[in-house]
Amino acid sequence: MRALSAAELLSIWELGQLQPPAQRALALLAAACDDTSPGQIEHWSIGRRDERLLTLRGLAFGPRLQSVADCPSCMQKLELEFPIADIRVASATEFAEEFNLCVAGHEIRFRLPNCADLNGISAVENIANNQLRLLERCVLSARHAGREVTVDRLPAEVVSAVGQRMAEADPQADVQLALTCPACHHHWTAALDIVSFFWSEINAWATRLLREIHTLASAYGWSEAEVLSLSPWRRQVYLEMASQ
Repeated sequence: MRALSAAELLSIWELGQLQPPAQRALALLAAACDDTSPGQIEHWSIGRRDERLLTLRGLAFGPRLQSVADCPSCMQKLELEFPIADIRVASATEFAEEFNLCVAGHEIRFRLPNCADLNGISAVENIANNQLRLLERCVLSARHAGREVTVDRLPAEVVSAVGQRMAEADPQADVQLALTCPACHHHWTAALDIVSFFWSEINAWATRLLREIHTLASAYGWSEAEVLSLSPWRRQVYLEMASQ
């Protein structure tokens, strides 16, 4: 994996305006992983994808994450800052392709959800339907008393057990932050969606960069490519001189 240039990141940001989050993540990784095809990336597990996105985010904006959270008890706004290393989760089964589970008399053979599965989920469907569609894609076979069983007929106990086993096998896919409010001392957990988090940072960066390009193009007559060829430090010096 390599760091993306400003021009590459800006191009991905522009194309991503009309893409769903899963497609944005794929575009970022496809550009940064020269030795891996988009088709291969689509078959990565969600945890493996998110681990690579954390690496790419570190290359783009540094090794620490900054965010805010609202306390659900008193609505106090918390400012968060922590190193990326703190939310990396090791998995002993990262490269397992299939899993087997026996629960409540059911024999289930399944794989982990991957990037292609998320691309197949409709944004207009409700959560329950999307969960069912995802399970249908990932369950390779289900048997009870020697007979095949369709996914929609699986008991809630079995569905829950499959979901729990998926989470154990791919822990990076579901990062939960343990938070405490300094004002009311309320404790809670909040999910960190690295795809949405990284994209919001890219969006803020791109908006700021386009303003800088506009300023320097207006002051010096440079093209966008010429502005992007400047290092951030030289660009900042020119911006300061243009504002005088």
